Amino acid sequence: MSNDRQGAGPAAPLAQQIAGQIMTSFALYRADFTQSTLAARGYFHDRDWHGIQALGAQRLATYTEHLNPLVERLRGIINTAQQSDAALARLWREVKAQYAQALTARYDREMGETFYNSAYRRLRAHAQLVDDETFVQPTKRPGVQQPAQPLLRRFEPGAEGLVHMMQQLLGSLPLTLPWQDFDRDIRNILRSLPEARPELESSFGLAIEIVDAVFYRNKGAYVVGRICQGDKTWPLALPLLQDASGRLYVDTLICDEDELSIMFSFTRAYFLVDVPEPTALVDFLWALLPNKKRSELYSAIGLHKHGKTVFYRGFVEHLAQSSDPFIIAPGIKGMVMAVFSLPSYQVVFKIIKDQFAPQKNITAAQVKEKYAIVKEHDRVGRMADTQEFHNFVLPLARFDATLLKHLLSVAGNTVRIEGDDVIITHLYIERQMTPLNLYIEDADDTALRSALDEYGNAIKQLAAANIFPGDMLLKNFGVTRHGRVVFYDYDEITYLTEMNFRTIPEPQTPEQEMASEPWYAVAPNDVFPEEFRKFLFGRRKIKAQFAAMHGELFDAEYWKTLQADIEAGAIRDVFPYRRKRRFLANVESS
Repeated sequence: MSNDRQGAGPAAPLAQQIAGQIMTSFALYRADFTQSTLAARGYFHDRDWHGIQALGAQRLATYTEHLNPLVERLRGIINTAQQSDAALARLWREVKAQYAQALTARYDREMGETFYNSAYRRLRAHAQLVDDETFVQPTKRPGVQQPAQPLLRRFEPGAEGLVHMMQQLLGSLPLTLPWQDFDRDIRNILRSLPEARPELESSFGLAIEIVDAVFYRNKGAYVVGRICQGDKTWPLALPLLQDASGRLYVDTLICDEDELSIMFSFTRAYFLVDVPEPTALVDFLWALLPNKKRSELYSAIGLHKHGKTVFYRGFVEHLAQSSDPFIIAPGIKGMVMAVFSLPSYQVVFKIIKDQFAPQKNITAAQVKEKYAIVKEHDRVGRMADTQEFHNFVLPLARFDATLLKHLLSVAGNTVRIEGDDVIITHLYIERQMTPLNLYIEDADDTALRSALDEYGNAIKQLAAANIFPGDMLLKNFGVTRHGRVVFYDYDEITYLTEMNFRTIPEPQTPEQEMASEPWYAVAPNDVFPEEFRKFLFGRRKIKAQFAAMHGELFDAEYWKTLQADIEAGAIRDVFPYRRKRRFLANVESS
């Protein structure tokens, strides 16, 4: 036992060198991450909406930009071929001890543990994850330095009253833009507050606490916090937008858990928000949104890799406390992905099949590229975020026999059995939703109408964000617990501007009119929107309802207009809250 401890044996100097390399790369990554996050304020100030979207993608890439060269350097330092597995295990135990000590004083130590795990997994891909060598569980350390800056700022009415409190709150924000009508916005907030929260019968004991940082995303800057009165609290968010002249205004008041949950949805781009201790922010957000997983909240603030770590820890804990088997996911089987679920856990597992149906003219590498696009692109609340895993290990005893046979049959190159484990070399994990085609089968008239409207809005908002879903069948969309319709099948997505929308030519001869196949030339990127009427809906009643609400989707000119807008640089407004909640729906924003 003593030979494996820090400082024992010849591996200690090498362990110190490796730990130092990982810490240096992690510190550089965090510095770049913070720099990108802080830049959001300038982009918002300049109304550079394309720039702020690019900034989000740039920040997302910083992780691998620092991890990849680190791994290559470490490969040169660690001569794996000349060391036994026992020697490597001892080395990594020493590396972890050295690295853990170096992390102690950092506010972002949890992220540092994830960065270490990423490097370890690249270098020890086939090793079993054990807490001696990796941070399978987070490390708790006493005496950690406290952040210099508190997470929250508190505002109280005092003798001056609520108006003064809101003046202080809005006036304290780190935004130098002029206000469109400062007093009007305060009146709107205070008028809406008792309407939204009738429990607040008076201002006695009322206070507002806000996160001491602004959340930026797309065209919005968001103040996030909570309303306090006695021992009760309610969520609070104030979306700030700009009009065409660059003047600020408060667009609405959000003080409802469901509304705030949608704002932090797994279907939206990550916020850019800079706080000294990310874990403290996630703990605060989770207190506001207890129905969300902490892993989703880490991802929502751009720490998607740590979100993946937290998800995995929670999933392993759930496996230990549950007994239900993995089964084939409900719905129509896909042509590209094999999909399964654990009924007691709200996710689906998606594996790329070894071979695709003949009509799918795509490769596995291209499918991965499509999923990468979704990760980097603005998801506008209509595409589900995913977590990508390699060498994912699951207990064989938990697999339904039918599912296991199916996976080995269609994805045998990716799925294998080793002892008591099923090892999946590559998979995506995604939030589980009710497939839209199944949802509408049981929906009453009201729910059906809402789902069809949501479906049309999803297609339109994706298109406005320059995403064409490709396969728009209802089975490729899901319904969330909030009733929102979300796209989740990405193997055919492409940029809208790359498609050629056409009207079907009029037949010139009887033979052409009676032909069972197109008599006109069709290129790979040609789309005929009028055909959507035929294959999207089987029931005539549903088809008529949808056409009444979103009939323009069947018109090629509608799609061409969207393309022209995108090519002209337009970014349409997509709000993470219901339009009817807006104070000034007729304000001309930029």
